[in-house]
Amino acid sequence: MTFKELGLDAQMVSRLHAAGLTQPTPIQEQAIPHALQGHDILGIAQTGTGKTAAFGIPLILALSRRQERPAPRTARGLVLAPTRELASQIVQSLQRMTSDLQVTLVVGGKSVTAQAARLARGTDILVATPGRLIDLVDRRALDLGQTRFLVLDEADQMLDIGFIHALRRIAAMVGPERQTMMFSATMPKLMADLSRHFLDKPIRVEASPPGKVADKVTHSVHFVASDRKQDLLVELLDGHRDDRALVFSRTKHGAERLMKHLDRAGFAAISIHGNKSQGQRDRAIAAFRDGSARVLVATDVAARGIDIPGVGHVYNYDLPNVPENYVHRIGRTARAGQSGRAIAFCAADEVTELKAIERVLGTRVEVAGGSPWAAMTGAAAPKPAARGRRRSAAQRERLAA
Repeated sequence: MTFKELGLDAQMVSRLHAAGLTQPTPIQEQAIPHALQGHDILGIAQTGTGKTAAFGIPLILALSRRQERPAPRTARGLVLAPTRELASQIVQSLQRMTSDLQVTLVVGGKSVTAQAARLARGTDILVATPGRLIDLVDRRALDLGQTRFLVLDEADQMLDIGFIHALRRIAAMVGPERQTMMFSATMPKLMADLSRHFLDKPIRVEASPPGKVADKVTHSVHFVASDRKQDLLVELLDGHRDDRALVFSRTKHGAERLMKHLDRAGFAAISIHGNKSQGQRDRAIAAFRDGSARVLVATDVAARGIDIPGVGHVYNYDLPNVPENYVHRIGRTARAGQSGRAIAFCAADEVTELKAIERVLGTRVEVAGGSPWAAMTGAAAPKPAARGRRRSAAQRERLAA
């Protein structure tokens, strides 16, 4: 199957080739023909499988064929993403596919006044995070009533972050005569409920079962006491100093402490999390991308949507409270058909999280070190700290970001 066989014109095929896209991926093969016919799309595919082109190609072609100019303070097409980093990457990808349409980015961490000024003349495609989009609508800098194309990328991630109310409000703002495409790597019940607010008789395309991770990822777990995790991480990272490694910490402060420890141990490490400014996050991603930093320590929210080739190892230094987030973490490696390794650290108070992850994966994770019994009962493993009022898993994730 080629892009030409999917019904794309020669100009689009040429642009895709120039961007390094020579053959459609499975999700692109399934989604693009239906989207070109104007159907709503519900796409299920693991991260790193080409979802941006799956919605970007039909979006650009549909807008180009209409040959309309956007009215002031409007957007003809809207793409929503959970994080600033993913939104920025989507803009870059779309700009490589078109030279005729204006693509505008609005995200938090930047001047809302400057963003409102850019929207004054309108835009063809607006890529936004939900929170900043609502800010601009409330300031009357943006009217979504004339938006005819809507895309939700990584929709399940937006739900995890807590954007459910914002998404429902946005759905009511966009005109009913629209085409909507929603893409997700997992399909929790809340995601299915949300799809009914946005989609009208959608075509469901599925490049992999919900929650399935890339086939070329090898999974392993080390059972280790909490106070031994840092030493184990240094030991394992030392075995592949030339490779890029992404390390996930559950909290912002934990990520920063771990990065500083790795820096003192001689690694070119950098961190991203919610306490970093947008400029700091952008510089960290750039350093990780160009190789000047080989280890990136991140929280789930800050790292969502990162698309950097050549990440050979993903370390789950802390296991996620929400098991589906394991799928998203692992999606940072084994992208575009490459192989990768996913290494989890499991302390005494994380065994429940590990079992939940195994249920999502549908298989046991191979034990690479330690033993479950030692992690649960060993003298070196500290007892879990006393907890106050119990929060939901999603709440804990949002607070940690």
